Amino acid sequence: MKKKVLALMMSTAMIASMLTACGGGDDNNANNNNDANANANNNVADTQTGGDTAGDENVDYGTGEITIWVAEEVSTFTQEQVAAFQEANPQYAGYTVTVEPVGEGDAASNMITDVEGGADIYGFAQDQLARLVTSGAIAPLGDQYASFVDEQNDAGAASAAKMGGTTYAFPITSDNGYFLYYDSSVITDPTSLDAIVADCEAAGKGIYMEINSGWYQPAFFFGTGCTLTYDADDEGNFTACNIDYASDKGVTALKAIINLKKSSAFVNGSSASNATNFAAIIDGTWDSGAIKDVLGDNYACAKLPKFTVDGTDYQLGGFGGFKLLGIKPQTDANKLAVCQAMAQFLSSEETQLARYDVVGWGPSNMAAQQSEAVQADEALSALAEQLAETIPQGQYPNDYWTLATSLGDSVIAGEYDNASDEDLMAVLQNFQDTCTSYAQ
Repeated sequence: MKKKVLALMMSTAMIASMLTACGGGDDNNANNNNDANANANNNVADTQTGGDTAGDENVDYGTGEITIWVAEEVSTFTQEQVAAFQEANPQYAGYTVTVEPVGEGDAASNMITDVEGGADIYGFAQDQLARLVTSGAIAPLGDQYASFVDEQNDAGAASAAKMGGTTYAFPITSDNGYFLYYDSSVITDPTSLDAIVADCEAAGKGIYMEINSGWYQPAFFFGTGCTLTYDADDEGNFTACNIDYASDKGVTALKAIINLKKSSAFVNGSSASNATNFAAIIDGTWDSGAIKDVLGDNYACAKLPKFTVDGTDYQLGGFGGFKLLGIKPQTDANKLAVCQAMAQFLSSEETQLARYDVVGWGPSNMAAQQSEAVQADEALSALAEQLAETIPQGQYPNDYWTLATSLGDSVIAGEYDNASDEDLMAVLQNFQDTCTSYAQ
């Protein structure tokens, strides 16, 4: 509770001077299919100068109700931040704001199922953007809000907020990726996967990695230089698949996965709550507390190691992920203007730092990332190093995830233990052709 009160006090003191967080004039291209969205951009532009000032206190934005969906762990925090925002900006105080605890995955699914009944502002994971755009559940941002997103956030987060050439959302975190947690009393060289496996085998400990997941599996393929991305148009339709898994570098990656699976120390998994007797686990920041409880003084983090195939070293890569705030298309231009200003504030440097202080979410805001507290966070520091080796997770068809699971399951079942390079190439050609078919 102390942290929450501190965050509220900090935000109240800072909001008045935090000009960019409360403004954000846009041109009238915010939503060509929604006159209210375009009018809101015009109205905001009349009272705000390019996101550089708070809304004019003399402008009547009217009254109404706004619903916000965020993860349960930040619902109270968000309600406090909104209250502070409205107190510092009375031009927006005519709106009653209700914050409801709805997780990022459920929020996106609920919005797609019932846009009209969905929240006005909602948090979601970046891999849901295509579905939200296609279903008309998210309003695009105008040019000046888009500039705010690009200028304030790291490149990966800013990219994740885009579909085609259009920015649709405000990033709030840059902490959804994976890296290495390890027991420093067991692991002697966290930079080498071979060394980690050897240490785990010698100690009778496990090394956990979820190789039948389309999220973790690409770490090997991207590490050897392979590509697997999808192009999508502004409506969220997949138009092309960029993939070269059926190649020598793809075979090298698949051989490395098979080699890892063959180790007696290997356990397929990535959840600390389900891991036992481990000395290494590839996981994300969400499990840092649980892993620290298990490893105690031997708790350590690092970016993912290198792996070796046929005498050549490759750095494990992978995906980076982000949490975003989206705004539902509105029929009331004034309400849209308030939602835009509020969402921008909730994604600002000050709010991201306060959110980190309360729940430990890693900021996407570049200035917030440089704070002493964030820099001192072991898990976030390891993730930051790893993100330099990754690509932002874009939009992928749902069928891709099922296909990747099937490939990993075949490896785990030992189907490729004795396969030749030609056999592995055939497997990858089938995988590649299937991925390509999803964009046709």
